[in-house]
Amino acid sequence: MSATERLDSEIRFHDGQARERAAWFGSRCEKLRFHDDAYLNHETWIRPAFDRLGSLDGLDVLDYGCGHGMASVVLARRGGRVTAFDLSGGYVAEARARADANGVAVDSVQADGERLPFADACFDRVWGNAVLHHLDLRRAASELKRVLRPGGRAVFCEPWGENPLLEWARRYLPYAGKQRTPHEEPFRSMHIAQLRAIFPQVETRGFQLLSMVRRVARGRWISSLEGWDRRLLERWPRLQLYARYMVFTLHV
Repeated sequence: MSATERLDSEIRFHDGQARERAAWFGSRCEKLRFHDDAYLNHETWIRPAFDRLGSLDGLDVLDYGCGHGMASVVLARRGGRVTAFDLSGGYVAEARARADANGVAVDSVQADGERLPFADACFDRVWGNAVLHHLDLRRAASELKRVLRPGGRAVFCEPWGENPLLEWARRYLPYAGKQRTPHEEPFRSMHIAQLRAIFPQVETRGFQLLSMVRRVARGRWISSLEGWDRRLLERWPRLQLYARYMVFTLHV
């Protein structure tokens, strides 16, 4: 698949998702309003990953691949001057509507993460969730470093693919939210190497080892697995290699 075909495929896929969401929201802007916890607690890695950004007061912050725009709102509520972009025009429209509904200022634009329309060294912080694994990482990471100021920091949460059992489940088991674009692949160790070739410091932290079963099961017992995950991953960090998601903190 050529780069142009890949780009067109991504736009069609995500615009389709955005149309479905727009039909559900309709004209009822109250459905767009939310408290921060609704976003920060929707997956176990989101809140600790957000904490890696540090204080945002007065900083220029980029929501990279903003999707539905919930992260943009939380970033703005934390004091950041937020710019958001997404490849999908439909998602940009939803992100704008959500920012308006929640009374925060967010500049939003439709753009490609491999060709950012921003000046050099214009952001202090960058946030992204489940977006880099859709892109040519070398191109995206080079652009990312270009727009970050010296001393800046980017935090990304990406699906991780070094657990063979998890990869089998991703391929064969049905579960909610399984929809994928044709070419996307979870991150692997080689992607960390690519990031380290561009950024002077790359930190990683894995999330959801036992508790990854929440994708195919429900129950109060899942919370006990999350507790076990915290203990296991802190005591034996190498087990993070088999986690479901990895959080990357990139320093310039």
